[in-house]
Amino acid sequence: MVGMLRSFIVTICTFISNLFHAVWTVLEPDPPAQALSLLDFMEKLSRRQLAVKQLKEQFMAALQTNNTEEVLRILHTGKLDIDTVLEVDDPSMVLASYKQGYWLPGYKLETSWAMGIHVCVMYNAVETALVLLEKGAAVNQMPNGKTPLHVACEVSNSDCVALLLAHGAKVNSLSLSGHTPLHYCITSESVNCAKHLIYKGAQVNMASRNNEEDTPLHTAARFGVPELVALYLKHGASVDAINSLQETPLMTAVFWAFDAKEQTYSQEHHFVCRLLLDQGADPNLKEEDHKTALHKAAWNCDHILMEMLLEAGADTRAMDINGCAPIQYLLKVTDIRPMAIPELCYQLLLNYNAARVYPPQFHKVLQSCYNFPGVIEIMVNSYKRLKPTRKWRASIPDDCYERHKDFYDSLFAVCSNTPRSLLHLSRCAIRASLDGFCHRGVTQLPLPFSMKKYLLLEPEGILY
Repeated sequence: MVGMLRSFIVTICTFISNLFHAVWTVLEPDPPAQALSLLDFMEKLSRRQLAVKQLKEQFMAALQTNNTEEVLRILHTGKLDIDTVLEVDDPSMVLASYKQGYWLPGYKLETSWAMGIHVCVMYNAVETALVLLEKGAAVNQMPNGKTPLHVACEVSNSDCVALLLAHGAKVNSLSLSGHTPLHYCITSESVNCAKHLIYKGAQVNMASRNNEEDTPLHTAARFGVPELVALYLKHGASVDAINSLQETPLMTAVFWAFDAKEQTYSQEHHFVCRLLLDQGADPNLKEEDHKTALHKAAWNCDHILMEMLLEAGADTRAMDINGCAPIQYLLKVTDIRPMAIPELCYQLLLNYNAARVYPPQFHKVLQSCYNFPGVIEIMVNSYKRLKPTRKWRASIPDDCYERHKDFYDSLFAVCSNTPRSLLHLSRCAIRASLDGFCHRGVTQLPLPFSMKKYLLLEPEGILY
């Protein structure tokens, strides 16, 4: 047994010795007669690794500065392959793409792997990129999840897009996260990139292969790029395409029109919605929670989009999966949208036949809108008569009541057992006769402008 073990150890030692000798032969064509020690071998290997590292750094610097002559000199040495994978500083993850659900340690997010052609595209080194491609650089590899074409689109480099496509880049290739190059066109500067892709056969209706399943039109709508939206629609993009959440591009644009962090509204997204509606987008389609685009506009308290959708036929009484109509969404956010004009939002919904709040629950309107007397005035004037409950006064903070004392005194004066004024009752009768066509119908009546404003619930600052 001991003899077998000894024989086995001798065999292993012989194998390791032969392996070191073979590696040394590769590293040194003319090895010295005397055998090198393991320490000498490791030292030589370290020197070689250091030399390769330095060469890679020189190669990287040449690529980043578009130094074509230096790139050619390094390649001619034969010590560096044209498709060598480099480690590139990439804190914005321009070069990287990961599958959903990947756990990404922080240190991996600072650098990415890339080949020379990726670096050229990232730094707009067009001349050097052309040299690499003519010398056979791989055009469809993705060492960190993106091909050079994906990167070119992300950095809006249309010259590189055209160059890559001319050298065989796959126009509908998928990144590791499941996106096509068109999905990476997300700015107005990338419109020319998208044009090159479409002319080479990019599929404008190809959904991403991931959990979202967005089409390029969804992506352009989300980022609010009217030029891209117009381009995709011109080339056959489905205006009512749905993603995995059953959202259309219109719903996407409406939702992202409001920046919750900055509390601002985007004119570009408004323009996108206008384009989509003009191309026949259906404002009454529902996503998986049964919300329509009008629900989302009401949630954002965006009176511009609400009017746009209502003019296109949006249903003010559509209910989501919880039984909430757009006016309920509006009530939830009135006091947290400082840049909004909530009076216009309520006025629009009520003039387009929105269902009013159930009278015994009107105290909830006061709870949400006590800082907005104009809103309360519009809501109260939409009823022929409204009787207060004990919860009304408790819903209005004392300091708020004092700030708007004249208005709130008039509110409790008219909402009593006595009937409203004849003028108000006439308004209610006319609005009732117009039914759901109040907004359009009033504008066509042969009445003075001031009377039309009155019929359309224009707030006056006091109730009578």
